[in-house]
Amino acid sequence: MASESHRTRRTPTIHHMTNSAGDGDLESEVGGAEFAKYTVHIPPTPDNQPIPMEIAMQAVSTEEEFVSNSMFTGGHNRITRAHSKKIMDSSASHSRIMVAEGSYCEISGCNSRMMTNRQGIDVFPCECGFRICKDCYRDQMGSGDGFCPGCKEHYRGLDESEMALASQPKLSKQDRRSMVESTEFDYTQYLYETENKNYGYGNAVWPTDGVNGDEFGSDRKLFPEKQWKPLTQKSKIRAAVLSPYRILILLRIVVLGLFLQWRLVHPNEDAIWLWFMSVICEVWFAFSWLLDQLPKLCPVNRAVDLDTLQEKFETPSPNNPSGRSDLPGIDVFVSTADPEKEPPLVTANTILSILAAEYPVEKLACYVSDDGGALLTFEAMAEAASFARLWVPFCRKHDIEPRNPESYFSLKRDPYKNKVRSDFVRDRRRVKREYDEFKVRINGLSDSIRRRSDAYNTKEEVKVLKRWREDNSDEPMEILKIPKATWMADGTHWPGTWTVPAPEHSRGDHASIIQVMLDPPSYEPQKGSPSDGSSMDLSEVDVRLPMLVYITREKRPGYDHNKKAGAMNALVRASAIMSNGPFILNLDCDHYVYNSLALREGMCFMMDRDGDRICYVQFPQRFEGIDPSDRYANHNTVFFDVNMRALDGIQGPVYVGTGCLFRRTALYGFEPPQLEDDTGCCSCCFPRLKRPATVASAPDVDPEDIHLREDDEMNLALIPKKFGNSCELVDSVRVAAIQGQPLADHPSVKYGRPPGALIMPREPLDPPTISEAINVISCWYEDKTEWGQSVGWIYGSVTEDVVTGYRMHNRGWKSVYCVTKRDAFRGTAPINLTDRLHQVLRWATGSVEIFFSRNNALLASHRLKFLQRIAYLNVGIYPFTSIFLIVYCFLPALSLFSGQFIVQTLNVTFLVYLLAITLSLCALAVLEIKWSGIELEEWWRNEQFWLIGGTSAHLAAVLQGLLKVLAGIEISFTLTSKSAGDDVDDEFADLYIFKWTALMIPPLTIIMVNLIAIAYGVLHTVYSTDPEWSHLLGGVFFSFWVLAHLYPFAKGLMGRRGKTPTIVYVWSGLIAISISLLWVAIKPPSGNSDIGGSFQFP
Repeated sequence: MASESHRTRRTPTIHHMTNSAGDGDLESEVGGAEFAKYTVHIPPTPDNQPIPMEIAMQAVSTEEEFVSNSMFTGGHNRITRAHSKKIMDSSASHSRIMVAEGSYCEISGCNSRMMTNRQGIDVFPCECGFRICKDCYRDQMGSGDGFCPGCKEHYRGLDESEMALASQPKLSKQDRRSMVESTEFDYTQYLYETENKNYGYGNAVWPTDGVNGDEFGSDRKLFPEKQWKPLTQKSKIRAAVLSPYRILILLRIVVLGLFLQWRLVHPNEDAIWLWFMSVICEVWFAFSWLLDQLPKLCPVNRAVDLDTLQEKFETPSPNNPSGRSDLPGIDVFVSTADPEKEPPLVTANTILSILAAEYPVEKLACYVSDDGGALLTFEAMAEAASFARLWVPFCRKHDIEPRNPESYFSLKRDPYKNKVRSDFVRDRRRVKREYDEFKVRINGLSDSIRRRSDAYNTKEEVKVLKRWREDNSDEPMEILKIPKATWMADGTHWPGTWTVPAPEHSRGDHASIIQVMLDPPSYEPQKGSPSDGSSMDLSEVDVRLPMLVYITREKRPGYDHNKKAGAMNALVRASAIMSNGPFILNLDCDHYVYNSLALREGMCFMMDRDGDRICYVQFPQRFEGIDPSDRYANHNTVFFDVNMRALDGIQGPVYVGTGCLFRRTALYGFEPPQLEDDTGCCSCCFPRLKRPATVASAPDVDPEDIHLREDDEMNLALIPKKFGNSCELVDSVRVAAIQGQPLADHPSVKYGRPPGALIMPREPLDPPTISEAINVISCWYEDKTEWGQSVGWIYGSVTEDVVTGYRMHNRGWKSVYCVTKRDAFRGTAPINLTDRLHQVLRWATGSVEIFFSRNNALLASHRLKFLQRIAYLNVGIYPFTSIFLIVYCFLPALSLFSGQFIVQTLNVTFLVYLLAITLSLCALAVLEIKWSGIELEEWWRNEQFWLIGGTSAHLAAVLQGLLKVLAGIEISFTLTSKSAGDDVDDEFADLYIFKWTALMIPPLTIIMVNLIAIAYGVLHTVYSTDPEWSHLLGGVFFSFWVLAHLYPFAKGLMGRRGKTPTIVYVWSGLIAISISLLWVAIKPPSGNSDIGGSFQFP
C-alpha cells in the first residue's frame, strides 16, 4: 500500500500569473526615465499575458519554449505558479548572431530534425507540408491508421531506404521511469539490471541487440579493433627523493623521542614551573607534528590522456557510428548569497567561463544558487546569458584562454600571440566593446532597480491615496501602509527578497524561484551565420549554449536552512529533476574555469578503470590578486601541493569546498559498488597484489548470482525517508548510477556500461518537471528525510565540505587529486589581514566542531585507512595547538624577566638535540620542496602564518567551539568578501586596509611582551654583578624566533609601505626602553635600592 500511494502521487498544479505593468499613466511616467532602457525582460505583449494552461501549450511550438519563457515560483502550502516572462528572445536577443537553424519535427514534444534524403533535402511525406521526423513517421505508420497529424489524410508510401540515417530512437517517459516497478532499491542492482530494460530518464539508454549500429547497416569492418589504453596514469615520486624523505621522518621521530626523554629526566630545579610548561608544550608539538607528517609518506603524481578520452567517447565506433559524444553529463553548481559582498560581475564572469568550457554542450548544465534571493543577482545572470551568445562562440572560434572575459581582457601578455586568423583583431575589438558595455549595464543594475522600484512604489501610493479620497474613508492616512516593493523590469513584484524587507519578501522569508535563463541546447550542432561586415563569421562555429538555470530555494521563519550546505542540497535535488547529470562540479561564485579542458581532465579519472570507486576529483585552488610577497600565505601552496598530493597516495584528498567534481551517487549516501579489505596501515607504501578480474562487463553478470548487502537493501516504503516523497527524484537516482559508470571495454572494468549508451538526446523540459523541481526545493521537503544527515552535503558544521568528504571516505570511497599543467580553476582570496583572520577562524571553528561530533576520525569505520584516519584526526585537532603555542610564545619573555631558562644550563647535550631537530626540519623542508615543486619562500610564509593564525584565530575557534558544545551558543561567521578595495589605482589596495578585530589582541600582546622582555633582559644582564649570559642568549634567541614568525602580522599593522611616520618607530623604542628601565628600578638586579645596581660608568 505504501508503494502504491507513493507511486500515484498527484502531479503539482501550475497556475499562470499576469505580467501586466499597470496603468497607462504609470507607463508614461516610467517611459521617460533612464532605467526604462533596461531590456532584460520584454514588456507585456499579447503573447505574454495570463492565459490558460491549454492555450499556453498551444501558443508555443514545444513545452520547452514555454518553460524557458516562464518563471516558476512556489513553496510550502503555496501554489506553484508559472509567471509568463521572456528573459530574452533566443533568436533575436543578440542581433549580431544568427543561428543557421534547420527544420524540425512539428509533433508536440519532439525536437528532432525532420526527414531528409541522402542529399540532405527535406522530405515531406504528406502534400500538406507537415514536417515530421523519421521516428514519428514510423510511429504513425505503425499505429495502423497512417494518418498525417497535420491534415488528417492518409500518408503515401515512402522508400525509407532513400532516407538519411535517422537519430537514435527516443524513449517515452513511461520507459524512462520504468525503474519504479522494482520492489528493491539497491545500488548494486543498478549495475546488473540490463536485460529487457531501457534506462534513459536523462540521456542514457542501454543499447539492445538492434541498437548498436547494426540497425543502420553499419559495417563493423570499417571500425578496426583498437588497442585498449588507460585514461590516467599514476606515478610515485622518484626514490632518490622519497626514500631520504621517509628516512628523515623516521630519524626525526627518534630524535624527538630521545630529546623529550632527556628533558623529562633533567628538570630545571631553579625554575620548575618554567620547565614544566615548556615540557608540556614540547610534547604536544611533537604529537601535532607527527599527525601532520605521517600522512605525507605516500605522495604520488597523476597524469591524464585527453586524446584517449576523445578516442573512446567521441570517435565513430560500431556502437556509435555517428561519433556523437558518449560522455556523461555534468551539472555545474555556482553558489552565491550576498550581491554586496559577492559582486554580480564576478559571478557573471564565472558563469561565462562555465558556459564556454570545452565539454559537449548538450551534456553540460549550469545552476546558479542565489541564497539571498536578490533581484540584482537575477538580472545580472540574465545579462550574462545574453552576453554569452557572443562570448562563447568567440571563445570557440579563436580558442580563447582563459574564458573569463574579465581575466582575458586584463592579461598583461600579448593577446595576439599564436593567433593566425585574419579576423581575430576585428572580432576581439568587437567583443571587447560589447564586454565594456556589459560591465556598465551590470554596474548600473543596482541603481536601475532602485529607481524603477521607487517609481512603481510612488505610483502605487498615488493609487491608494486616490482610492482613499474617493471612498471618503474615516481611517486616518497614517494607517495606510504601502509596502516598499522591489519591482522587476516587466512591472511585477519580485518574488524574492526586497530591498526594503517585508513579510514573505526578506532574506529568511521568500518563495522558491526557478528560471531557465538558457534553454537546453538542441541535439544537433547549430552553425552560426557568415559575416555580413558588421558581425563575426560564425559559419564554422557551433553557437549552441549549455542550459543555464537560476534557482532560489524557499526560506520561511522557523526552518533551519543550513546555510551553504542546505543551498547545495537544494541544487542537487532540482538538478536531478531537470538534467540529472551523473557528475556534479561545484564552484564558488569567485572561482572561474581557467582551463577550458579541466572538466575533461576530471572525467578521465571517473571513466577510467576503478573509476566507479572514485567519489570525487578535487582540483587545487589557485588564486589571483595576491600580493607578490604573499604576506599572509594566501596561496596556501604547502597545503595544496604537499599535503593534498600526499593524501592522494592513500585514500584521496579532503574536499575543500570548491573546484570539486562529484559522483552524484556518492553524494546520495551509497557505498561504492565494490569494496576490498585493503585498509591496512601500510597499504599505501606496500600495496597488495590484486586478484585478476574474472568478469568482463556488466551484461555478462547474472543478477541471480549477486549477493546483496543487507544494509544496502531498501524497499519503496523507505525511500521517502531517505530522499523525500518525490517520485521523479527517486527515479533519477538509478539513472544517475548507470550513466556514471565507466565503459565496459576492459576485463578489469567489473561494473561498466556498454559503449554508446549515452548518445541519446535528452528529454525536453516541460512545466510539470519544473513544478516538481519547485517542490523539491521547498523549505519543508527535507523534513523527516536523511538530507544533510547521510545524503548530500552534511549539516552541523560551518566547514560542511570537510565533513561531506569524510563521510564518503568513511563509506569506502576513494578520491583523486587532479593537478593540471594549466590551472583548472582560479579564484580570489582575502589579502587583507582582518579578512584573512576571519576566514581562518571559520575553518578552525569547523574543525573544533568536527572534533566534538560523531565525525571525529577516532570513531571512523574500518573502511577508512589508517593514515587517512590520522589525516582527518589532525583536521579536528590542529586548532587546539593554539593553547600550547601561545604559552610557548610567552616562555622566552618569562625566561628573560625571571633570569631563568627552560633548562638548567645551556650544556652540550641540549644544544646537540636542538641542532639535530632544527637541521632535520630544514632537510625535510628541502625535500618537500623538491618533490612538490613549491618554493622556499612559500614554505617560510606558511610557517609564519601558522604561528599568526595559531595565536589568534585558532584560539578564538577553540573558545567558540567549546561554547557551542557546552553552552549551546550558535556560531555565526562572516562571509568572505570578494570585492576589491576602493583604490582603483592600486591592485593590492586591500592589503593595506587596517580593520581592527579582537583576534589581533593575542599576537599583538606577544610582540609587545617579547620586545620589552628583550630590552629588560639585556639591561638586566648588563647591570647585574653576576650576569647569566647563557640564559640571556637562550631567551633572546627564542624571542627573536617568535618575532620573526610574527613579522608579517606586525607589517600588516603598519599599513601602506612608506606611510608610517618614522616617529612611530622612535616612540616605540623609547617606550620599550622606559618600561625596561622602570622594571630595573623596581627590582634592582644586585639587591640594593639604587637604580642600576652596582653598575657604574667609567
